[in-house]
Amino acid sequence: MDLLALGYDNWVASHAGELLQDGQALARVMTVERGAFILQSEHGETASELSGKFHFDVEVRTDIPCVGDWVCIEQSSPTLAIIHAVLPRRTFLRRKTPGKTVDFQMIAANVDVVFIVQSCHYDFNIRRLERYLIAANEGGSEPILILTKTDLVTPEELEGMIAQIREAGISTPLLPISNETGDGLELFRETLSSGQTFCLLGSSGVGKSTLINRLTGNEDLETRAVSETGEGAHTTTRRQLMLLEGGALLIDTPGMRELGLIGASEAVEDSFSNIRDLVLTCRFSDCSHTQEPGCAIRKALESGELDADQFQSYLKLKKETDFNDLSYVDKRKKDKNFGKMIKSVMKNKKP
Repeated sequence: MDLLALGYDNWVASHAGELLQDGQALARVMTVERGAFILQSEHGETASELSGKFHFDVEVRTDIPCVGDWVCIEQSSPTLAIIHAVLPRRTFLRRKTPGKTVDFQMIAANVDVVFIVQSCHYDFNIRRLERYLIAANEGGSEPILILTKTDLVTPEELEGMIAQIREAGISTPLLPISNETGDGLELFRETLSSGQTFCLLGSSGVGKSTLINRLTGNEDLETRAVSETGEGAHTTTRRQLMLLEGGALLIDTPGMRELGLIGASEAVEDSFSNIRDLVLTCRFSDCSHTQEPGCAIRKALESGELDADQFQSYLKLKKETDFNDLSYVDKRKKDKNFGKMIKSVMKNKKP
């Protein structure tokens, strides 16, 4: 396969030239499932594993290859490649590891456009939408909103949802789509530029797999019928990158019940730029926005210029990511000290 079909460009070429060693080739990670990697290179598809040195040198989980990554490989057999290095990521999607562990979990890499998918029926949630937008903005990808299952709501209800999104200060491009009637699908196809990498991101059951099947014209991805409430069932269990007929590359991801934020403090500020700009006009630089005179935030809330729910969401997300950032720094210090101890023991064992 021609690497150009996999999204190879001048940016990839420049970094590959710095990392590729003699006897190695360039490949892209197409599928990641339970620590197993499927790659695509000029020589075709192959399974792969990390080299011993690569695995030993990994200090953080985000260094492990994820779907969309470009990697340097050595073919050890016709059916197995060894990954020796990962090229720097031009863009990325990541979240906090689900649960109480404070760490990063990679979702995808080198994504040009993130399609944030919400259902018009049971899944519509402005606060969740804000989280997805922050994740996209933090990693440098362009976000586009997709509202699916428009056939389950009236035109007036759909207009109301779009109005809520705009009133929340979200100006991101938006596409309403119905997988059942086909409304909006042609416009969606027109956004899929050849050679670019796209990613579908959203909760379980919002219709991501069905949307892909409509694009490909077949039923390669398993789907399940929606319930009487319009709620779909979770079907995707792995992250995979697929090449569409028109030349675009599309990443499907498992539905997410939880999208915790970490390392996204700057992205939170950018996503709530109206609040950030107001804060800068407060009389005091350390204004708590509670009782200080000359507080621009309180003035905007009282006049209705600033929505109270949006401000509360901003405070919640800022508090969450600040707390997770501090917890992550503390965890990294402990992990680093433990890693040094292990490497020291291993070094002393060598003859």
